[in-house]
Order: sequence, then C-alpha cells, then structure tokens
Amino acid sequence: MADRVAFDETGSEAVDASIGHAGTRIDLDELTKRYQVGEVEVTALENINLHVDEAAFVVILGPSGCGKTTLLNMIGALDTPTSGSVKVAGIDLGRASSGERAEMRRNTVSFIFQTFNLFPALTAYENVRFGADAARRSDADDRTRMALDQVGLSPRQDHFPHQLSGGEQQRVAIARALASGNPILLADEPTGELDFRTGVQILQVLEEQARAGMTVLVVTHNREISRIADRVIELSSGHIVADGPPAGGPARTSDLQW
Repeated sequence: MADRVAFDETGSEAVDASIGHAGTRIDLDELTKRYQVGEVEVTALENINLHVDEAAFVVILGPSGCGKTTLLNMIGALDTPTSGSVKVAGIDLGRASSGERAEMRRNTVSFIFQTFNLFPALTAYENVRFGADAARRSDADDRTRMALDQVGLSPRQDHFPHQLSGGEQQRVAIARALASGNPILLADEPTGELDFRTGVQILQVLEEQARAGMTVLVVTHNREISRIADRVIELSSGHIVADGPPAGGPARTSDLQW
C-alpha cells in the first residue's frame, strides 16, 4: 500500500508540522463522566488521568460497559465531561464553544465506527471524498485517491456500499478518515464485525498510519489486538487499571490469532 503523504493547501507535498507535536497531544485530567438513567446515576468514567503526546498506536482495552467508547467520545468532542478536563491539540474541550468543538472535529480528529456509517447512495469514491470535503481540503481529489490506494480499494472506487463486502466497506470508512488529513484517528471496535483475515488487514492499515506519524487510538474488547499496540490502556468499571506497552513488546500483525 502507498505511504501516507501530507499535502499543503496548494496540493503540494509537505511535512505536516502538527503530526507528532501539538496536533496530536491528548490530556485528560481527573476526568469523570456520569449519566442519569431514570432515577439512577451511572458513572461511566471516574478520575481518569491520561496523556498521549507522541504519534503512536494506542489500544484502549476492556469489556463492554467499562467506559471505552465514552472515553473515545470525550477525546473526539462528541461528549462533555461531568468534571475534570479534556484537552486535545491544546484545546480545552470542556470550555470550548460548540463552534470550536466542531472545528476541532473537522481539523484534528477523524472517526472510524464499527457500523461503517457509509452513505448508501454514494460510491466508495464519493464516501471517501466526503471526508476530505468535510475537512475543507483544497486537494480533496488527491487525498481521496491516495486514501483509496492506501486501503487497496482503488479498483472498487465506483462501487456502492451494497456492492462491497463488509471488509471493503470498513476499508472505505478508514479511507474516509485518512482523506481528512487529520492527525488523530479514533477507531471504535473497527474489527468487531469482521472475519479474522479482514480484521488483520484493517489492523495493518491502522498500524501503517501510526508508523507514518498519526496518533491512532483503537477501542476494543479483544485482548489479542492489544498485542500489536505501542501502548495498552486497560479500563475496568470506568477506571484505568493498567497502562503500558504489551507484555513482551509489540507483536507483528502476522502473529495475531483469534
């Protein structure tokens, strides 16, 4: 697959100065999130302290209901904390206006969801182009074609989602995130509905992005996936219970099995 290339606003190749620096820094301090469910108050996250300041492949690991997706939503400015602070790329999301939060999502973070969230009436190319257009990239066509090439779907770019397999649809979703050119990639159970072979292909694409300079955060309940991470953050009942490299150091994707 093609190497990731950053472009400046004229469409010329350039080094993205934000990658690996302020553009990828994530700071969560004493973060707590509670929800009111009827008369019951549910604590999803409690006193979370988390700092990511380097381009890396980070896995957030834990069972269903432990707060993984809530944590990802906080970092991606899709939700706000009950208390504590969330700062991404120097922006305090708890104090930011709705417009500032929207701007951060447009220019800093990209999402990959387990359910793909593709537009059924758009081709693979058009779905990916949407990511570049949403980020207001002047070189949207170049970014779109490069992203499709990265995930190996250039030959399928004129196909609609219903004409693609589940793995191909997920690769379109990844390409859409890559086409935005944003330095932080948030993936919520990206392999959850895929077969093993396709899941490994998806993980290889994500790993390549981290090696190329992006900060990639993957939420999963699958402990095997955490073996290839640079850093594993394990959650249990809304608390971080472990944080560090996988035992024995990162494995190769070819060594995975589940």
